[in-house]
Amino acid sequence: MSRAANIPWVLFPSDGEPAIPILDEQRVTCYPHDVNEPPLLNIVLYEPEIPQNAGNIGRTCVALGARLWFVRPLGFRLEDRQLRRAGLDYWEFLDWKAVDDWRELVDTVASQRYWYFSKFAQREYWEADFHPQDVLVFGSESRGLPKSLVEGAAERCLRIPMRPEVRSLNLAASVAVGAYEALRQIRSR
Repeated sequence: MSRAANIPWVLFPSDGEPAIPILDEQRVTCYPHDVNEPPLLNIVLYEPEIPQNAGNIGRTCVALGARLWFVRPLGFRLEDRQLRRAGLDYWEFLDWKAVDDWRELVDTVASQRYWYFSKFAQREYWEADFHPQDVLVFGSESRGLPKSLVEGAAERCLRIPMRPEVRSLNLAASVAVGAYEALRQIRSR
């Protein structure tokens, strides 16, 4: 039996497989990484550089029931000890995939709605109309998203407001802010 069987906040579907922790009794369905069910959300890290951020984002994805996508090149190896350490013992429950480039991601997750998080966007993240299986895209820690990804998609570009003294938020914090707003909207329907 999985170690998750001893955790009181894990639901067990009828097939006996452990599910990922949920946040309350509203029962947003969450699945372990080996079940072929659609994720609640898709979180994309475009060329991430810092393993600790990716590990923390992985933990957030487990809590949400989101699939984490890594778009290469990465600034770390996926076997990196720091990555798994930041994800704690939740990494075994993470639904994640790595793709070699943006085109491969778009070909794989073609039918979903994409939302691009950028400090240069005009719309606030809470103005978006999030739905299940949406794709939330975040750029690298030092460069953000390339213009080629966001050009022509202004209505899909979102920003997290911050005071001018702050250049940027930590990537893991940005993902949590955007993803939990999406969850709030999805649950309120």
